[in-house]
Parts: sequence; structure tokens; C-alpha cells
Amino acid sequence: MNKFPIRDAFFLKAKNEGYRARSAYKLLEIQKKFRVIKRGDRVLDLGCSPGSFIQVIREIIGEKGFVLGIDLLDTERFYAKNVLTIKADVKDVTMDMIKKICGIECFNVITSDISPNICGINEVDEANRKEVYEAIKKIVRTGLKKGGNFVMKSFFTESFVSVKKDLEIMFEEVFIFKPQASRKRSSEVYIVCLKKR
Repeated sequence: MNKFPIRDAFFLKAKNEGYRARSAYKLLEIQKKFRVIKRGDRVLDLGCSPGSFIQVIREIIGEKGFVLGIDLLDTERFYAKNVLTIKADVKDVTMDMIKKICGIECFNVITSDISPNICGINEVDEANRKEVYEAIKKIVRTGLKKGGNFVMKSFFTESFVSVKKDLEIMFEEVFIFKPQASRKRSSEVYIVCLKKR
């Protein structure tokens, strides 16, 4: 029997293996099952802090790939030529802004591990989730190349079904996946979208 609850096991594993957070294992599981990222890809990571997704992405894309991370919070610097992080609100981000920063017009993959702030008032929380989703969708529409893949954290809330249907229009395949590294008591899942139309 495991001495530690699953949350502690993944926390300790991340610490021992040099990942900045347990969320690294969520992306590793997604990658193993769906192969969303390929060597040499250009990847945009939304909600990147503290940087564990970026660590995994960089391992996959290799030196010829590139990853741009964006978050409202500070992200500890990566000393790598093919990694760039900027501090910004996803609601203010445009592809014109990204092009000026790193010269990239379109990405092969976009990942989003954003968790909108929750206050406990259902109407306010749903409005906030919708605002964040619409901002992410706009970036995906304009910044993800045709045939590209998208991974987004989501939760089983009132808007979940409509978000899934929305993404099914944009992508050829859409899957709901709950990694083992997600806490069992959490409604957190990941929507894995393959092959943008």
C-alpha cells in the first residue's frame, strides 16, 4: 500500500525528478496517450507558471522546437534559447502581440492549464470562466495552424457541455481525459483537441 496519498506521491515525484509542479505528469500522461506534441513543434503554453508544462514540452520538442509561455504570474526563468516566457493576462493577448515578441504567426500546438479565479458565487464564477475561455478560443482560432492540436484544462461546470460542443466544431477529434496525476476529488479534466479544421 502506498504510504502517501496520491497528491503527495505526485508532489514528491515531481520534487525528486526536477519538475516544478505535479502538473508535469498530467501533460506527460496526455502526451503518452494522444501524442499531441512532436519533435520540432512550436508550442504556446497559456497559464504556464510555474513552468512544469514547459519543462515537459521542451523535452519533447528538442532543441529545434520552440515554446512560448504566458501567465499573469511570474515564471522562473528558463535558461534555454528555445524557451521564452512573458507576464501577461491571456485576455489581453493577441497574435499580433505574440508575433512582435517572438516572430511566430502560428503554432503547431497550444496548451492551456489555466484555472480561473473562483469566488464561490456561481454566476460570477461562470461569467469568469466564460470570459477566460473566450480569450483562449480567440488565440486558438488565430494562432493555431490548421491540423494543429490543443489541450485545455476544464472542469465539470454548467458551461462544460457548451465548451465541448464548441471545440467539436473547431477540431476533427475531441476527447475528455482525466490524468491519474489529477486529484480524484477534483472535477478537473483536460479537453484534448486534435487536428484543427
